[in-house]
Amino acid sequence: MTRRAYVHRLAAKAPDDVSAFESAVRAGRIDPQSVVAIFGKTEGNGCVNDFTRGFATRALRDALAKAGHAGADDVCLVMSGGTEGAMTPHFLAFEARDVDEAPRAGALAVGRARTPDLPYADLGRLAQVDLVAEGVRRAMRDGDIDDPADVHFVQIKCPLLTGERIAQADAAGARVAVRDTLKSMGLSRAATALGIAVALGEVRREAVREDMIGRDWSVFSSRASTSAGVELIDHEIVVLGASPRWAGPLGIAHAVMADSIDVEPVREALARLGLPAAGQVAARERARIVAVLAKAEASSTGSLRGHRHTMLDDSDISATRHARAFVAGALAGLIGHCEIYVSGGAEHQGPDGGGPVAIIADMRQEMRP
Repeated sequence: MTRRAYVHRLAAKAPDDVSAFESAVRAGRIDPQSVVAIFGKTEGNGCVNDFTRGFATRALRDALAKAGHAGADDVCLVMSGGTEGAMTPHFLAFEARDVDEAPRAGALAVGRARTPDLPYADLGRLAQVDLVAEGVRRAMRDGDIDDPADVHFVQIKCPLLTGERIAQADAAGARVAVRDTLKSMGLSRAATALGIAVALGEVRREAVREDMIGRDWSVFSSRASTSAGVELIDHEIVVLGASPRWAGPLGIAHAVMADSIDVEPVREALARLGLPAAGQVAARERARIVAVLAKAEASSTGSLRGHRHTMLDDSDISATRHARAFVAGALAGLIGHCEIYVSGGAEHQGPDGGGPVAIIADMRQEMRP
């Protein structure tokens, strides 16, 4: 027996709308017992008080339990708030099924892991980096991915600090790294991303210092995507890569955008998946694109290719929300639709102002025009 990955992109009318998932289960397109992870874009603000993420998490966990998933609580549910611009709210359900099929070189592999709960005083510190690095290694083993070079994207949901959590740390005599709850999101994402970089061998652990977390943008992972949320206090880790021990027609490629409009590396990744396009991907070929995942961040310099941007100066709308909409638009113009998973806040996730992108596509010849 081998494992085969299935990925389903499901529209959502609201954060708790799991009707597309339930319909796919009833139709037999999704085997609920094989679901290992679900990513989601929900239409909240993506900040500390974005409870659309928890709302979606609860609805999905209930739907999994209702469908008879024996380990519904073990499914990694990674909800990313914020669908600014025309980004479409949707879910991505990942299955790992046991099949009687020959393995295929380059087949998509999915591994998952969860870390122990993170002590609040460890958030944004080296202890979080180490906790995440070990979790990523376990997720790679779970997905039968031996070589870090075969990892194309690591999606992690990490915790943040709230006033209550800070008070609990204070009562225990511990000192948190930051007392601003919004800033705690960025610090948690940063430490988590560096943990991924260490696990994948992109950065040597001894080269990571605590004073560089959330500050030194020259150090980053080219395959990390981290998202902070109030709905958990551990880390949910999903590794997407390729393994010679998996089967199926799905393949994955990744790229790194140097800035928010650098779509040429993404075009090259599409070409590696057999989807060359001089302009926008042709309508007849779009069905082969199963999922697009990306990170977005406003450049800290306040400029983009020599021209000033105001994302960092807008007191009404955070730069993270601007960046999500901007990058989603750039990628939508390339692939031809807006069901794109763009997560904001790219601290140590790609170069300053840029970010990693991963594309999952169906490699079957009969899918091609």
